[in-house]
Amino acid sequence: QLQFVESGGGLVQPGGSLRLSCAASRFTLDYYTIGWFRLAPGKEHEGVSCIRSTDGSTYSVDSVKGRFTISRDNANNTVYLQMNSLKPEDTAVYYCGASPQITTVQAMCNYKIRIGSWGQGTQVTVSS
Repeated sequence: QLQFVESGGGLVQPGGSLRLSCAASRFTLDYYTIGWFRLAPGKEHEGVSCIRSTDGSTYSVDSVKGRFTISRDNANNTVYLQMNSLKPEDTAVYYCGASPQITTVQAMCNYKIRIGSWGQGTQVTVSS
């Protein structure tokens, strides 16, 4: 079963930065398309940024484009989400997910394609 450990969240002022980490211990992230998703109060899960190692492609949805960057460290089997210029509307629980490698980063993020259960996530709160 695909299981992730998300970390790095916290309370930050508007305009601040955070780096989230997504680690896996029982499978190799490099074999999947990996994405960050978020769940804000009263809303559905939203795809945020996705990455695929086979072609090096990345994708971020319009609401975070230019502010968030997804990357991966294969040696440590970890995917990161660098979040800059944070806004109050970025407040949410952030989760990572995996989909088969054939899944494009655009499809994974826009259609929330993923397999397995949601993990515990990491809370990001942007507030002054």
